[in-house]
Amino acid sequence: MASSNSLMDSLFQRSLEDLIKGLRLQLLGESTFISKSLEEIRREIKQTDLSTKSVALQKLSYLAALHGVDMSWAAFHAVEVVSSSRFAHKRIGYHAITQSFNDQTPVLLLITNQLRKDLNSSNEYEVSLALECLSRIGTDDLARDLTSEVFTLLGSSKAFVRKKAIGVVLRVFDKDPDAVKVCFKRLVENLESSDPQILSAVIGVFCELAAKDPRSYLPLAPEFYKILVDSRNNWVLIKVLKIFSNLASIEPRLAKKVADPICEQMRRTVGKSLVFECITTVFSSLSDQETALKLAVAKIQEFLVDDDPNLKYLGLHALSIVAPKHLWAVLENKEAVVKALSDEDPNVKLEALHLLMTMVNEDNVTEISRILMNYALKSDPLFCNEIIASILLACSRNSYEIIVDFDWYLSLLCEMARIPHCQRGQEIEYQLIDIGTRVKDARLELVRVSRALLIDPALLGNQFLHPILSAAAWASGEYVEFSKTPYEIAEALLQPRTSLLPPCIRAIYIHSAFKVLVFSLGAYFSPREPTSAPLVQESTSSGSSLVNGFTYESLSSLVNMIELGLCSLSGTLDVEVQERAKNVLGFIGMIKHEIAEKVTTQDRKTEASRAIVAFMEDVFSEELGPVSSTAQEKVPLPDGLELKDNLEDLQEICREFLEPIVESDSTYFSSSDKISFSVAKLRIGDQQEASSSSTPPLESASLLAEHRKRHGLYYLSSQKSDDQNDSNGNNNNALNEYPPANEISVDSFNPKKKPNRSKPRPVVVKLDEGDESKTKSDARNNDEPLSRAIQTALMGKGKEKEIEKGNHNRNLGSEIKEQSSTREKKKKKNGERSGKHRSRLRRDEEVSAINPVEIQDLLL
Repeated sequence: MASSNSLMDSLFQRSLEDLIKGLRLQLLGESTFISKSLEEIRREIKQTDLSTKSVALQKLSYLAALHGVDMSWAAFHAVEVVSSSRFAHKRIGYHAITQSFNDQTPVLLLITNQLRKDLNSSNEYEVSLALECLSRIGTDDLARDLTSEVFTLLGSSKAFVRKKAIGVVLRVFDKDPDAVKVCFKRLVENLESSDPQILSAVIGVFCELAAKDPRSYLPLAPEFYKILVDSRNNWVLIKVLKIFSNLASIEPRLAKKVADPICEQMRRTVGKSLVFECITTVFSSLSDQETALKLAVAKIQEFLVDDDPNLKYLGLHALSIVAPKHLWAVLENKEAVVKALSDEDPNVKLEALHLLMTMVNEDNVTEISRILMNYALKSDPLFCNEIIASILLACSRNSYEIIVDFDWYLSLLCEMARIPHCQRGQEIEYQLIDIGTRVKDARLELVRVSRALLIDPALLGNQFLHPILSAAAWASGEYVEFSKTPYEIAEALLQPRTSLLPPCIRAIYIHSAFKVLVFSLGAYFSPREPTSAPLVQESTSSGSSLVNGFTYESLSSLVNMIELGLCSLSGTLDVEVQERAKNVLGFIGMIKHEIAEKVTTQDRKTEASRAIVAFMEDVFSEELGPVSSTAQEKVPLPDGLELKDNLEDLQEICREFLEPIVESDSTYFSSSDKISFSVAKLRIGDQQEASSSSTPPLESASLLAEHRKRHGLYYLSSQKSDDQNDSNGNNNNALNEYPPANEISVDSFNPKKKPNRSKPRPVVVKLDEGDESKTKSDARNNDEPLSRAIQTALMGKGKEKEIEKGNHNRNLGSEIKEQSSTREKKKKKNGERSGKHRSRLRRDEEVSAINPVEIQDLLL
């Protein structure tokens, strides 16, 4: 009865084609159809008939591949299908296994014997299925258990099987380095095969292995060299060139030997892919060979003038490889590189831009910037901003080392801000402020540029330029002493269209206007210099009194204009803007009558005016300098400070004090104010006992007292200390011990003006060396067990060849030892030899310590 059910199921079972047709007919309910199909597959895959089971597994593999259906539950059924004697079933089972198995699959070990059986099969296609499966899911155990079968297949008489066995070696060596002792010799023997498929496979394997650890494969250089000279297969030659590119980077003597064959390949071949690989090999590893380098540069020119954008991109990419060592190769093709900036292909344009930036130095930075700015004006927004970002990055590198004329560069930044597609406001903002804090001689031009930006109302509507306007406002207020028209700057800062700016930037505008006002008042009230200073009071043509460059009318006009502009902001909803506006208005209210007093009393200034103006001048007199982003990390950690534990204890102790506190006037504090408010309550509690209901328990108070005793250094000073209180009971030292942190978040700020070469380069304030970004060379990720195993195998192989040739009477180990001993004697004898020669000796020792005699025959 069961057999009849299986027969009926197989007769009426839907095939994979039926499943695909059904899916294509489902326009809306595809998920429902897949769910029903899965239920059907679950029922079918449990049948004992392998045909029914294999079709169900095939449909499940399709759904898993295209629709992400989980098929891990069918792992055991896949093992059952693989065990079938029919090739069609076996193929479906192996496909399902390679698709769904991983290292954590529970039934993975069940296929070991099946893989061994199929690897020993007389049917080459079954062997191929097993090899492909092993290359995909091979684990440490499978690689170890099946190494002997792979070794046998490496010598198979069937090229179809042998090339696949060669490919599996990569997985086997990676999972089990001990397999090198068994298989490596036979793998090397395949390098001498005349079959192009086998040679292609084994070269591909060595190309991957040499990319991980090229030093281990130096002894095979003679075999690779022979293939480079004799082979006519472009794919094989490309892989061999990749191998020599890696080998020549650690053994420079190879470059001279392989340069001639590579040049010959570039002269005779018409395959663009092979020519490009020859070029990249010369540029990356043979750049010291002048003949090969010139020929490669000539070939690059053919790529750059080709109409194919792919070849043009490859030519530009190859030039970027050689640019760091041989910039002349790029300069020879400068016209082609600049022309590529207008190419239709975006990848070609980006590569040309990056290549052009490698040419930038202090002599040509103005020319290249002018070219790029012209392209930026007529480019699409994406490429336009790439150009701007590239200019900013190149010019700011190493603290603006290529900028000689900062006046020109600041005008360039101003032009960048006026490009219609500019979206690099934050980068420009950072550089404007950075130059202002680092380069004192550039502050006059910075104020001029900032004024030009502030008085342009068209810039206020572009949100990408708001950071630039923020920097311009800050610079105009911070360095207002360099301005010739303070009134005009204040008017620009308070113009009505500033309402388009976000509140955080409007606050900066108001604060800068405050700085302008303080500077103007300071100049108006400042005393006359004893010598060579302008008169304190002059008579103007209009009859008004001129005091230190400011008339009473001009200063009154400035004050009235600021007062009028800020009155409407005193009631704004934004707290920051409102507070700053009220601060300025309050200051104006205090000082307004003193301005008229200055005129009536002439030289007799009141004590109040002197104190107020002097105080505000002192507030803004401290010069701001550049601060390293890693400055906090350089502050030494006090002994005994354990921040993590202390903070956890403090949080537990002060749990109740961190809750919201309601005062009698029903004023609520936000979560950001809880900690500071609670600390204030604690400090008040040190002076007097609080009678409110929020008094902490005795246990919490004792813990807090103990914590204060242990870590008193990090608490605010207690106001109970008599030695810190003055006669009025005021705490004089608390604020001095803990000054408020005044951290300003700055992000930085294009040129019709030509640079002035006559004046010397201004001094650029640099931060400590530790603040500069340090690039670390990427070390190769070597597989040490595999490398040691391969080196051992190659040294054994070299010893056998040495005995066969009969050219030496001692083994390789003693030869290496004797060579090392001889070199040590030479080093002692020539102790005063130059450092360059000593480095060469050390390099020779490293090479000879791992290389047999064949590599020496090649290099001599």
